[in-house]
Amino acid sequence: MQVTATEAKNRFGYLCAQAKTEPVIVEKDGRPDSVIVSYEDFQALKEAGDKKSMAQRKREFNETYRGWIDAQNRHFDAHGLWCDGLVSWMQKS
Repeated sequence: MQVTATEAKNRFGYLCAQAKTEPVIVEKDGRPDSVIVSYEDFQALKEAGDKKSMAQRKREFNETYRGWIDAQNRHFDAHGLWCDGLVSWMQKS
């Protein structure tokens, strides 16, 4: 469900009840601004975000992009960095 900020202000009680069945997107100036969700959904989102440590996120990133990372490493081993021969035009003597 999507409503304007004015509608949200005028129908807040109804939208809180509606949020128990689906998220309610509140628009401001024609763009999504906020979301009203049930407390249970909020808790689930919060717990999901809190559970992953930085190490876990790094592992997931590496697993997801392993093929691309390996390809980049092979390219580097074969050709070096693309900028190895660059010289700054502002070099001081």
